[in-house]
Amino acid sequence: MRVIGVTGLPGSGKSVVARVAKNLGFHIIRMGDVIRNEAMARDEDIGETAVKLRKEYGKYVVADRCVEIINGSKSEDFKNDNFNYIIEGIRSPAEIEIFKKQFKEFKVIAIYSSPKARFMRLKKRRRSDDSVNFSQFQKRDNRELNFGIGNAIATSDYMIINEGPIWKFKNNIRSILKNELKKKN
Repeated sequence: MRVIGVTGLPGSGKSVVARVAKNLGFHIIRMGDVIRNEAMARDEDIGETAVKLRKEYGKYVVADRCVEIINGSKSEDFKNDNFNYIIEGIRSPAEIEIFKKQFKEFKVIAIYSSPKARFMRLKKRRRSDDSVNFSQFQKRDNRELNFGIGNAIATSDYMIINEGPIWKFKNNIRSILKNELKKKN
């Protein structure tokens, strides 16, 4: 089993990494889905829930829930040592620490894009938690930075710049993932 994490600020291209990985046979675990599901259950704002969850259960809560999913405690369909996983949306070194303790040779891919490029992507994407104006975008970035995402990016095993053509970005992703899969054997 190979488990690889992906980190980056909103709009950097993490979901593109997940799509490329899925085409290579990876199972995708989205940390944001843990938050979105909890927010829905609480009938709260997603950003508010992200902060509250960590205050209530500690900085490891989202990572712990992802580990549970991978280990099959929530879904036996996932439990298979031959599966490979992408954990999309790592926000902190604390989360990386949990994954490194649980999964041998856990690696992190960081995606970087300029604020301008990310904001334009979010406006285009229009997901429910995406910022509609630049001040909201900056507020979200600050919340993410307070979780420690800057340190998660800085200490990643791989860094991909997502500023050019999408085909080049996808080729870089494929190259890293195929290289990691080769190490598995």
